[in-house]
Amino acid sequence: MNYWPLIGIALVVIGFALRLNPALTVVGAGLVTGLVAGKTPLAVLELLGEAFTKQRYLAVFLLTLPVIGLLERHGLKEHAQAWIRRLRGATSSRLLVAYLAARQIAAMLGLTSLGGHPQTVRPLLAPMAEAAAEARHGPLPEHSRERLKALSAATDNVGLFFGEDIFIAFGAVLLMQGFYAENGILLEPLHIALWGIPTAICAFAIHSARLSRLEHRLARDVAALHAAAPRERQP
Repeated sequence: MNYWPLIGIALVVIGFALRLNPALTVVGAGLVTGLVAGKTPLAVLELLGEAFTKQRYLAVFLLTLPVIGLLERHGLKEHAQAWIRRLRGATSSRLLVAYLAARQIAAMLGLTSLGGHPQTVRPLLAPMAEAAAEARHGPLPEHSRERLKALSAATDNVGLFFGEDIFIAFGAVLLMQGFYAENGILLEPLHIALWGIPTAICAFAIHSARLSRLEHRLARDVAALHAAAPRERQP
């Protein structure tokens, strides 16, 4: 068995670690993998073009970007922040835990497109988390804002990743069923999906515990900011 084509995986890891352009990294890794596998450059390009043609519906998500841009230009973030400030008892940690639960349940039902970084996290979730934190603790330092943005993105990732494994028509579930079938082990997709439930519950509990400590950390950061302000005003 020739293991050299697996070098493409290493190239993807290295490219992402160096923060290179993701599209160029993936395409470059695909070209190298094809060449190492013994295919000609023309054959590799033909495979890439055929895959893009067959899966061109995946590019439909690009249509959402102009829509999100127009909504942001007309005050989507501001309206979301104003709404969350009017809710009594709303905190950034409660908001993120609620979104985590909703994201996981939706992914379990196969509704993976209801959330996401470009259409939900950036224009809605992260601004609402910032507004809830400011309403409770006051103006936030910049590093706290960046932490909230990172946690918002992580919450979406955790909810989607561990929720979609329970959906029986998810590609990974069908891939595992096919792998087991090739090796003489017959399993129904439902059986594989059910074994994803304990993992999803553990992921929800662990990430919710992380989010529950968020308010204490934000309060500490704001207190440190206020303590440093008088010293900066001194001559």
